[in-house]
Amino acid sequence: MPASPRRTIAAWALYDFGNSAFSAIIQATVFPVYYAVAVVGNAEGRGDFWWGLVGSVSMVTVALSSPLLGGIADHAGVRKPFFVGFTLVSIVATALLATLGPGMVLEGFALAVVALVTFEAAFVYYNSYLPRIAPPETLGRVSAAGFAVGYVGSIVAFGIAYPFVAAEAYWACFVATAVQFAVFAVPAFVTLPADRRQAVPLRTAIARGAGETLATLREILRTPERVQMRRFLVAYLVYEDGVNTVILFAAVFASKTLGFSPPEIIGLFLVVQVTALLGAAAWARPTDTRGPRLVVSVTLVQWALVTVLAYFVTAKWQFWVVAVLAGTGLGAVQAASRTFMATLVPRGREAEFFGFYSLVGKTGAIMGPLVFGGVSWLLAGNQRAAILAVGLFFVVGLILLSRARAGGPTAATPVA
Repeated sequence: MPASPRRTIAAWALYDFGNSAFSAIIQATVFPVYYAVAVVGNAEGRGDFWWGLVGSVSMVTVALSSPLLGGIADHAGVRKPFFVGFTLVSIVATALLATLGPGMVLEGFALAVVALVTFEAAFVYYNSYLPRIAPPETLGRVSAAGFAVGYVGSIVAFGIAYPFVAAEAYWACFVATAVQFAVFAVPAFVTLPADRRQAVPLRTAIARGAGETLATLREILRTPERVQMRRFLVAYLVYEDGVNTVILFAAVFASKTLGFSPPEIIGLFLVVQVTALLGAAAWARPTDTRGPRLVVSVTLVQWALVTVLAYFVTAKWQFWVVAVLAGTGLGAVQAASRTFMATLVPRGREAEFFGFYSLVGKTGAIMGPLVFGGVSWLLAGNQRAAILAVGLFFVVGLILLSRARAGGPTAATPVA
């Protein structure tokens, strides 16, 4: 591959190194526990409910706005400004989480929603660059490389956060996360390709984007050319709900049900990131040679098993084993799903269709948090029943994915 594309792919992957600090510290470990336990209070499951509400409100907002924003970006040629702008807002909101204290429930809710929404909105544009910077025959490997580099970023973020967590200086974790995100986003800001110049004013692009968002939705839902995309997205809607929910509540589950301390949670998720990196690397070539559908199917079986085992664990060491099993499937299912979608996207409409991919993925993050939080609250904080309920999302998603006939080897499946 020429040097220029290699630099572009490296810059693209480094963005994942930076934003994975947000995923690791804000979405998955330190902030969920801090908000649920220290800010809200979680003795009766109230913290579970509020954190679930943060996740659901954020994902509803992203789901409703992503296709429109993707369409506007494609028409007006503002994909890169939107990508940069949403990233910067998320970084600032992340830093402001350091100002939260006990009882600041609404303030924490508002800041967390802003940080999550803009983080996810920026990721729509990040994903849409994949089919533009990678040849079709290497989509799986480039997608997996992005996630693998991201897991390294998570490992670094955990290493930075650990002494602050041990000292109970949680505010410093949030500032450090914002700094890591900002520093490693810069190469992508500079290197990713500029938008194609189009003589379409932003106001016109908004009008067209709104109209064509509905037209694209009808295209996905009705046209024979999009039947495989439709089947994949329906399955993705369901199983991604389970993935997002497990990520969102794993730290809270470990803290409340199994008595993990904050430093132990950091160590637990460090193991998850290492095994996720290994899983993403191990499945990268099979995603291209055997196809993303096979990889997703295998990892969904693995994730269903994870939720069943989590229901039965009673000792910390057992949950460490479950975490390893979950980690090896995490990178694979995320990278292979993105590759699956990339094989189905028409050229020139990447942001628009990845906007719908985000819509489906984030719609598939609405019911799961509500199911977990609701079951936990209704059963007086029984998180075991809650995690078992989430396992159904993986089983149903696997059944739905079996209907798709796309997702074969990418080297033999050119982008539409």
